Amino acid sequence: MSFEEGELHNLVCIKHTPDSAAKMLVENGVVSWGDAPMVVNPWDEYAIEEALSVRDKFGGSVTVLTMGPESAKEALKTAIAMGCDHGILISDASIASYDARITSIVISKVIATLDNVQIVFFGKQAIDGDTGLVPMSVAYALGWPGFSYVAELSEIDIENQHISVVRLLEEGRQSCSGKIPAVISVVKEINEPRYPSFVGIRKASKAEMQVITLDDLGLGDQISSDYNGSLNWSEIQELSRKSTDAELLEGSDMHSIASELVEKLIEDKVI
Repeated sequence: MSFEEGELHNLVCIKHTPDSAAKMLVENGVVSWGDAPMVVNPWDEYAIEEALSVRDKFGGSVTVLTMGPESAKEALKTAIAMGCDHGILISDASIASYDARITSIVISKVIATLDNVQIVFFGKQAIDGDTGLVPMSVAYALGWPGFSYVAELSEIDIENQHISVVRLLEEGRQSCSGKIPAVISVVKEINEPRYPSFVGIRKASKAEMQVITLDDLGLGDQISSDYNGSLNWSEIQELSRKSTDAELLEGSDMHSIASELVEKLIEDKVI
């Protein structure tokens, strides 16, 4: 995959995750999401939208990348239906055991093989692992500036290789700037994701995804060691479910109900 010199090439990293309503099941020591449908990680939809908005403004192209089994191509197809130009799947039998650090190393190695990547977009976290560690770990592995919790991409100066963002923190909003290429992870306040178009869906159905394996990266033995990022679960047990009882307090008015509630809380030594 090659790009013209000076063309803005942005990358979106996404994950194929269970639907947000899915419930984790443990059966005979095996964890699964049951029959829950797999979708594009909801946080990543905002990353896709922001990458597409940058392309709409500055031109260039957007590549979408994911790690996973063959079925993860469906996430790439969704992103292409939304408007992305190219899809890349990193697939290997050992991927299921990777922790965030090894995942970041693999993704950064792939990014390093691509031409002229200027901005790498992530959603702030995946709803299954829920760590939020990968975006900034990729930035560190690449040696690029990293901006997390981005709520506004306020400026991109391609000529001077400069980017300015606004981060959404608990304390408020923080304005930051740095050089590109850079990695950013976005929050939902940044935009409203578009829906896949009919033309996009047709394009996605015919799209050929580039598949990359660890052998292609020359990383096989380097990252598959038990001491270097592979997770092995010796035993998995489902937590016992606790049953609870609820008591409905009744009274002539809110004051009497509140008084009765306080008495019961004192009796149970809650207060």
